[in-house]
Amino acid sequence: MPPLVLALLIGVVAGMRTMTAPMATAWAAYAGWLSLDGTWLAWLGWWGTPWIFTALAIGEYVADTLPTTPSRKSPPGFIARLVSGALCGAAIGLAASSLPLCLVAGVLGAVIGTFGGYAARMAMFRAFGADLPAALIEDLAAIGIGAFAVASL
Repeated sequence: MPPLVLALLIGVVAGMRTMTAPMATAWAAYAGWLSLDGTWLAWLGWWGTPWIFTALAIGEYVADTLPTTPSRKSPPGFIARLVSGALCGAAIGLAASSLPLCLVAGVLGAVIGTFGGYAARMAMFRAFGADLPAALIEDLAAIGIGAFAVASL
């Protein structure tokens, strides 16, 4: 699959769940699927990085189910999703020698994932009459799309 498409997909994941995209990207770098050796993002492939992002992602999944969690569309959450999409898109771009385009694709994907994920979640909330099933489905979708994107590298 073209790196630009993969960068867009990992950006969508960042828009859905901020920490899931770097978690998937770090595991791909650690496993050697994403060659970042000698780049400024080589730290993504260090032995502890995937575990740190996994812990952060689990914390995000738990926090996302709490009623006090702010909207993903509020500035702090939205900016974090854009940064996450940019970082992960850049990692794919560095490995594919297409840094600027993949970085932009990651950010664009984060915008799509933020607003598309919100719309899907609200539709599921209305269908289920509860937020927890919608949140869990969105978590699984983010994990699945992220796994697909990094497995396609």
